[in-house]
Amino acid sequence: MTAAKPTQAKQTGSFGAIFPYIIIPVLYVVARLIFSYVFGAPDNFVDGDNTKDPLPGNYLGTIYKGGWVVPILMTLFFTVLVFVIERFITLRQARGTGNIDTFVRGIKGFLDRGDISGAVSSCDKQKGAVANVVRAGLGKFEEMQKDTAMEKDEKVIAIQKEIEEATTLELPMLEKNLNILATIASIATLFGLFGTVLGMIRAFASLATAGAPDSTALATGISEALINTALGIGTSSLAIIFYNFFTSRIDNMTYRIDEAGYSLTQTFAAKGH
Repeated sequence: MTAAKPTQAKQTGSFGAIFPYIIIPVLYVVARLIFSYVFGAPDNFVDGDNTKDPLPGNYLGTIYKGGWVVPILMTLFFTVLVFVIERFITLRQARGTGNIDTFVRGIKGFLDRGDISGAVSSCDKQKGAVANVVRAGLGKFEEMQKDTAMEKDEKVIAIQKEIEEATTLELPMLEKNLNILATIASIATLFGLFGTVLGMIRAFASLATAGAPDSTALATGISEALINTALGIGTSSLAIIFYNFFTSRIDNMTYRIDEAGYSLTQTFAAKGH
């Protein structure tokens, strides 16, 4: 008996590999359209001219004054939102239909009673990454019980290897796209600082003009600096929070897989033949 679901997970990951290359350009186009036609709408500015100051208290116009770096930061922000939702869905499916701790305890109970069929049925009912790995181990468990040519120690090693191989197939699906969140956590702040520097250059340039400083240019430069700083820090913070959250969830699943695998091998070592 072998488990097919890890293979299915591997096949499902083929689309996931190209998903970022599709969604990120799309999100940039969306961000650019929002920046130009929502934030840059004439109604947000004095005299209906988006080259002038935003209307008092109009935050959309203020964001528009953040300059061309804003659509890039918006793209990063939207990317974080999309992959947070994607990871929530994926990890929810990987967790299975029931509580993982309850499932692992149930598997231990079945093994203690020698009820391998009951353990397999429990895996089929639970589904998800942990259940897939345990089911693969149970299949090898039954196979080793019927094998009369191998020594017990060799059988235990074979079961361990099967569990490790099944885990290797499941983990990439769990960890996929987390590197994107980790990257955005770093570069969002850098882009925000880059926009801040550009804004301050513009602000100081307006102060350097002869005569009275250009108040519009000064305000635009300061707006560009502050808006980009806020967007960069906010996006980076969101990415860091969810990266750590998902990493913790994955570590918990990995621990449960190791726990169930240990129970399988110890049970065979004690009761197998």
